[in-house]
Amino acid sequence: MIVRVGSALRRLRRAASRSEWFAQVLRLPVSTEEDTSVGLIMLQIDGLSRRELERGMARREMPFLLRLLDRETYRLHDHYSGVPSSTAPVQGELFYGVRTGVPGFSFLDRASDRLVRMYEPAAAARIERVLEAEGGAALLQGGSAYADNFTGGAAEPHFCPSAQGWGPALRAASKAVVVFFVFAHLYSIVRVAALLLLEFVLATVDCIRGLLSGRDILKELKFIPTRLAIVILLRELATIGAKIDLARGLPIVHVNFLGYDEQAHRRGPASLFAHWTLRGIDDAVARIWHAAQRSKRRQYDVWVYSDHGQEAVQSYEKTHGRTLANAVAEVFAAHEGRAVAYRSAGRHGVALQRARLLGGDKVQRFLPVEGEAQAEAQSNRPVLTIAALGPLAMVYYDRELPAVERDQLARSLAKEAHAPLVLAKEEPGCARVWSDAGAFMLPRDKTTVLGDGHPFLDATTQDLIDLCHHADAGDFVISGWRPDRPAYSFAVENGAHGGAGPDEAGAFALLPSDTRLPATGPGYLRPSDLRHAALQFLGRTEAAPASAYSPTPQRTIRLVTYNVHRCLGMDGRVSPERIARVIARTRPDIVALQELDAGRARTMGVDQARRIANCLEMGVHFHPTMHLEEGAYGNAVLSHLPMRLVKADRLPGMVMGKTSMEGRGAIWVVVEINGTELQVINTHLGLVPAERRRQAAALLGPEWLAHPNCVAPVVLCGDLNALPQSAVCRTLGQHLRDAQGQLAGHRPMGTFLRRYARIDHVFVDPTLAIVDIGVPNTALDRVASDHLPLVAEIALPKRSY
Repeated sequence: MIVRVGSALRRLRRAASRSEWFAQVLRLPVSTEEDTSVGLIMLQIDGLSRRELERGMARREMPFLLRLLDRETYRLHDHYSGVPSSTAPVQGELFYGVRTGVPGFSFLDRASDRLVRMYEPAAAARIERVLEAEGGAALLQGGSAYADNFTGGAAEPHFCPSAQGWGPALRAASKAVVVFFVFAHLYSIVRVAALLLLEFVLATVDCIRGLLSGRDILKELKFIPTRLAIVILLRELATIGAKIDLARGLPIVHVNFLGYDEQAHRRGPASLFAHWTLRGIDDAVARIWHAAQRSKRRQYDVWVYSDHGQEAVQSYEKTHGRTLANAVAEVFAAHEGRAVAYRSAGRHGVALQRARLLGGDKVQRFLPVEGEAQAEAQSNRPVLTIAALGPLAMVYYDRELPAVERDQLARSLAKEAHAPLVLAKEEPGCARVWSDAGAFMLPRDKTTVLGDGHPFLDATTQDLIDLCHHADAGDFVISGWRPDRPAYSFAVENGAHGGAGPDEAGAFALLPSDTRLPATGPGYLRPSDLRHAALQFLGRTEAAPASAYSPTPQRTIRLVTYNVHRCLGMDGRVSPERIARVIARTRPDIVALQELDAGRARTMGVDQARRIANCLEMGVHFHPTMHLEEGAYGNAVLSHLPMRLVKADRLPGMVMGKTSMEGRGAIWVVVEINGTELQVINTHLGLVPAERRRQAAALLGPEWLAHPNCVAPVVLCGDLNALPQSAVCRTLGQHLRDAQGQLAGHRPMGTFLRRYARIDHVFVDPTLAIVDIGVPNTALDRVASDHLPLVAEIALPKRSY
């Protein structure tokens, strides 16, 4: 009854869903796969380092992400972006598996002799075609992408450089559909209007501060509408679009929130203006997460991560009174003994360009793509090309330099142009580095160049070497970061990324605790690890998955008892895989399950105990308490430890009038742990008090707990359908101890009726001690069954270890 009511309420809520209605009005395609299929939504918070994330959480700027950590068993991982630490190379590795796919956000395409900036539509599309040819399967195929640098193979890209504005279906919508959209999202539109007004006030204040500090008045005025567009409008449009895609059941959705990165570039990664945007992003994540939980077409995971961080930087131009391009040109002119022609790009960064993603001719005219600055000398063709965007610059010369000449120029760049680090390729696997302290070689001198405290020392060293050897890298690569002095950006900004600094390369990944990640590694993830985990989750890779659990140290065992209600969730879905996932998150050694179907039509003929055991990579013993023509129904014990079946039998029942009560039973197994045998009895008692008393008496009798072979240590667990104060629990408590009552300071928790009723129990004999006990209560736990699992960590007798 409870499940039926819950399912009806969920169906009613879905029927009233604006996203569902809008998908139907637009005739957008929906998923036709089974509703037990999984889906993935990846939410990227552009430019947010782990350091600033933790600072924002400490200030309660991201309460929903804190909830994911505290209540939904998410885990926070270090995520190394790689070098260059920019969105384009990170997404190239994530979407296609290609490391260092581009040498930076701005560089010279040697084949076409054109300066490339990754916000340009043609450049982004052309580079993505190269990644598709060189890499693996596109991660986002069949899905959607919002505000990404690359489309990732998405069937429906929106607000990307090569697919600006809404996708074709939305752009082609009639006026009537637009009116319906406005009406259906009236609350959201009013909310956005209020946020735009608030953001306009903040942007105006920010503009005035910029003018008082001597900034360019035209650019300061342009920052007001671009800030509104990126921080509010693009975020809200992407959030609405993602919710529609979840209602449709797309297999994968990727959303990039640009607001923080935009403001961090402008005012610095730790600034109040940048951190203000985190509140809105956190709210958007919460709305998408809740939409994912309500989707009727797929069972979605929500992953939150950042592509890179940012370093607080000084402007090279403001510090030295000239642009890096001018400084480099002067060094080469002195070397050549004559003026040199050069071209450059990147001085103003990307802050005014991202609003172009919204599409529209007026937006494009208002924010034209920054042109190339050129200085012509005696040759029509530039001698030098400088791509200096952020803290990483590429310097290209029109002729190959002998080793001695290259060394002279590099030393001059370090000393006279004040370049913190100058790099160039050497023989394969090596790169030369110059600074005002001398010349060094990577990887040999990595601690001298990067500092022995760099958190990603080995990976960063290799990435810098690979960067120097990239076909489109400069003859010289100039880094604005080095470990012993403040970082420079070669654009006019206060926050930057692209180089090898710990903060700009130090991103984060917030993932469900059971996400299958590499079993071994350096202690942090990189984009290719996220890619592999995503492909595994979606079932698109044949690679052997890592184990979903790690057994606890064998001084203790972790036991779970769980009434799975034939794997029928509160949403009306039957999903053994979802039950297995709930169990896997507890990382158990022994699992006692009740109410399992095997071969029954109502649950699609699945042997649920076997299916769950296979998902958990455990052995299983199943005991049917009811045999039917179409299948069986009963209880099971699972474990990854050696175990043997001792006894499986029915318990005494009752007849009410002419109707027999549901058959009840118990299953007794012995689990071997370090040479000691643990007796485990799993049971499910009846609904009528008198019936339960007879069954409890039988369990305490010579066939079960009083059997000569049932010697300590002993665990009795299961769904007793009895509260702690009941006669059944009092009787059992005379021989065994209630685990929830044994742990000092623990407040017993219920497992049924939203934790109000404590009818699932673990009883142990005096030789066993309870180390910890709990009832998981995440959104997944609450929907998977009408009961919650009870998890007990039990210390074994000393002779067991």
